[in-house]
Amino acid sequence: MPHFMEEPDDAYIIKSNPIVLRCKAMPAMQIFFKCNGEWVHQNEHVSEESMDETTGLKVREVFINVTRQQVEDFHGPEDYWCQCVAWSHLGTSKSRKASVRIAYLRKNFEQDPQGKEVPIEGMIVLHCRPPEGVPAAEVEWLKNEEPIDSNLDENIDTRADHNLIIRQARLSDSGNYTCMAANIVAKRRSMSATVVVYVNGGWSSWTEWSSCNARCGRGWQKRSRTCTNPAPLNGGAFCEGMSVQKITCTSLCPVDGNWEVWSEWSVCSPECEHLRVRECIAPPPRNGGKYCEGLSQESENCTEGLCIQDIETASDIALYSGLGAAVIAVAVLVVGVTLYRRSQSEYGVDVIDSSWCDFIFFSPDRTYSGPICLQDPLDKELMTESSLFNPLSDIKVKVQSSFMVSLGVTERAEYHGKAHSGTFPHGNNRSFGTIQARNKATYIQNLSSISTSELKTTAIFGHLGGRLVVPNTGVSLLIPHGAIPEETSWEIYLAITQRDLQPEGTDVLLGPEVTCGPADLSVSTPFALTIPHCAEVNSEHWNIHLKKRTQQGKWEEVMSVEEETTSCYCLLDPYACHILLNSFGTYALIGEPISDCAVRQLKVAVFGCLSCNSLDYNLRVYCMDNTPCAFQEVVSDERLQGGQLLEEPKLLHFKGNTFSLQISVLDIPPFLWRIKPFTACQEVPFSRVWRSGRAPLHCAFSLERYTPATTQLSCKVCVRQVKGHEQILQIQTSILENERETITFFAHDDSNFPAQMGPKAFKIPYSIRQRICATFDTPNAKGKDWQMLAQKNSINRNLSYFATQSSPSAVILDLWEARHQHDGDLDSLACALEEIGRTHSKISDVTETEIEEPDFNYSRQNGL
Repeated sequence: MPHFMEEPDDAYIIKSNPIVLRCKAMPAMQIFFKCNGEWVHQNEHVSEESMDETTGLKVREVFINVTRQQVEDFHGPEDYWCQCVAWSHLGTSKSRKASVRIAYLRKNFEQDPQGKEVPIEGMIVLHCRPPEGVPAAEVEWLKNEEPIDSNLDENIDTRADHNLIIRQARLSDSGNYTCMAANIVAKRRSMSATVVVYVNGGWSSWTEWSSCNARCGRGWQKRSRTCTNPAPLNGGAFCEGMSVQKITCTSLCPVDGNWEVWSEWSVCSPECEHLRVRECIAPPPRNGGKYCEGLSQESENCTEGLCIQDIETASDIALYSGLGAAVIAVAVLVVGVTLYRRSQSEYGVDVIDSSWCDFIFFSPDRTYSGPICLQDPLDKELMTESSLFNPLSDIKVKVQSSFMVSLGVTERAEYHGKAHSGTFPHGNNRSFGTIQARNKATYIQNLSSISTSELKTTAIFGHLGGRLVVPNTGVSLLIPHGAIPEETSWEIYLAITQRDLQPEGTDVLLGPEVTCGPADLSVSTPFALTIPHCAEVNSEHWNIHLKKRTQQGKWEEVMSVEEETTSCYCLLDPYACHILLNSFGTYALIGEPISDCAVRQLKVAVFGCLSCNSLDYNLRVYCMDNTPCAFQEVVSDERLQGGQLLEEPKLLHFKGNTFSLQISVLDIPPFLWRIKPFTACQEVPFSRVWRSGRAPLHCAFSLERYTPATTQLSCKVCVRQVKGHEQILQIQTSILENERETITFFAHDDSNFPAQMGPKAFKIPYSIRQRICATFDTPNAKGKDWQMLAQKNSINRNLSYFATQSSPSAVILDLWEARHQHDGDLDSLACALEEIGRTHSKISDVTETEIEEPDFNYSRQNGL
């Protein structure tokens, strides 16, 4: 029996180059190839014969070529294959089957690596899915264009499904990473991913307290620390907190010594001298004060130079001498007492320690310095409020206090003594939602018009249709003309229901749960339901679904807004979703974030009110969904608590990147207000903000006035996401009801018309609507049909839905009515129709133009 010395191997066809299959057998009389079960014609074989020198048997070797065309033309259940069959006089033998495939490598990666910012010692995972190819591509990683060898670094692993894993990030791991895919055909490079390994800053140890800066009296001492343990690198967060701490201190003042009064002269000595002494005890020197200068003892002749010594019996002389000395002593004593009293009267009766009163006054032209001493704390308060601040409103007062030290503002402890109402500057760049350049008069809806009882609207509709609106919520329902049978009336309601939908995983509720009904009614033409949402629309970052509550109370998915279906239609605008439906029920929008760049739009608002304690003022900062109904809920609650809106709300773009939210109160006037307790910043975890759709998030701050005379509040409220967007609201208001400026906000004027029936509910006149439908519902070989009408109105997706409707143009116009219920932008629709007419006139003959062009001219004259 022949045996094969060489069998055909599997092969790949590269580009258009044929491959050669060969086999070799001994002993063999004939060898032929069979491919895909069919014999290859012998003319396509190339044979060679030889003789084995050892055995003397005949050896035959055969070659065939397989071309790309042959492989492409084969359409079997398996790959193209060939095998050899060898014959001898004893029988036949078959070789293995060799498969032949066309080699290729696609250009685009199925998944490119994404750049990351990771903390030091964090894990880095870069995903790479190479392009589809035959044979499968091998993957190699480059860092800064240099190959990575995981065998040389135990910290790096590249074996896990083409991914690059760095177990503990080091600073040296920062760089640009590229995924290289290659097979026998080509090499492909992925997009480069930038990896930044950052280091968050850490505080060093505090230094020792410095010595008191005041040599005498009250001063301060400080200590410091630096953000160098470690220092922030590559965009890492700087240390939070104060780098310098200060406390008050008191140094004992040095007291210089002073002499007491001289003593009386002593008795005249035999040497005709008498003495007097004094001590340095009035007061004695203390705390390093100077000792008294001068002599502590004096002596002088007591006989005016007439000294008579050795007189034993002259008694009369001695008598006169004694009398003279007494007279002199009395005179000296009288003079001393008189001088003492005069020196004391210069200081008055009361002596006050003024070491604690250190006020320094500054004025533009001169400086007043020196102690202002108050005997009683009450006198001090009265003096500070009335006699210092009021008469000298243009003079700045600089005060060092422990309260300012605790807030870390001692370096900026200057503030005007008196603030006049109306002097606080008002910012001009106020915005609300998407309204940025409107005149303030367009903010026509005052807070007092909002009520929680207006979350449901009911009306009776007939064949002419109409519109239902839940005021100030952005929720509306459009019943088209003809959706309700003739000579029939239905009572239809629209309401925002209590939220009971619990999203799973990272999914979030993007708007209110809306109920329209009754649920057992069915309409012949789709109605349009508008639901506001708070997502920043981007299909690369969000996957948004429409869900409906079943009769059993469970929620089931109706469709994805990007899905192609004929059951319903979703048109997602930047701030609302317009849905075409045939059945009533309870609906909600759910968002599934696809990447960390998914943005949830939050509205930031600040309310304030006086507390029970007349000196306290409460600030409440709300972060809620950027939907009108969420804002209405907050305003309703605040009105019950007596809160007032202090600044027009602002928009915050909150990313799904797991970073928390920080809310801070800044720039509080230090001499007029303080925060209770001393907490000026609050941090909210990411999960609480991201899934706060069920209840608006709010943080409260309590401020305390030092005196009831303070009626103005000026500060800033900063709301920021760590490594994300930041908004600052400037608060400048009077805390008194009769002086407060009313902050109004923009809202649509639909509160006066919650229900509209018949033609007045629609922007497009019914006669014009009929002419548009008659023109575009009829298929047109030139392309002037409802599909072009949809395209010109920015409806380019899921056109198969409209094709299933009896009048596609009517449904497109219903969707236009839902989108433009507030602006009624008929000019845009008219321009779209005119543009279609001009396009059509270029490709149609003169007769068709003359027949159909008047439709558009008539539309323009009638408001379209």
